[in-house]
Amino acid sequence: MKVDIQTQHRWLEQFTGTWEVVQGADTPPEERSDNWKEVGRNLYGVWAVVEGNGQMPGGGAATTVLTLGFDQAKGKFVGSWIGSMMENLWVYEGELDGDGRLVLNSDGPDFETGEMRKYRDIYAFEGGDKRTLTSQLLQPDGSWKAFMSMTYRRVG
Repeated sequence: MKVDIQTQHRWLEQFTGTWEVVQGADTPPEERSDNWKEVGRNLYGVWAVVEGNGQMPGGGAATTVLTLGFDQAKGKFVGSWIGSMMENLWVYEGELDGDGRLVLNSDGPDFETGEMRKYRDIYAFEGGDKRTLTSQLLQPDGSWKAFMSMTYRRVG
């Protein structure tokens, strides 16, 4: 089987490289992710795989793995995320919004109750060496509330 590489596959190439989290001096110590690095690679132009390693806020080493691709039959970006700090496999489906950001939807456990909830992660690239991740949780009133935001810079 041969994949017909699309514009969406090429968009994913932006994840390639070595990235580190950038945090401002005003970030409270309990929310810091000091020394967090991610290495993104491209699998034959079809998939982006990003592995992260570092210390979690509050302490403890962690590893994460993000996979992203584009499913032509669905007309959607697809992927997954796993982290050594939790048991849930996050399965993504999403698309680029009007601002060129990748909006990925997923279901996952509420961090307080364990009940399944609707989440979305939004990836945005600014220039060639900066990207952001904003994670949001769907509220009962239908609005989205951001609970995490990270800024990364490419260092290699």
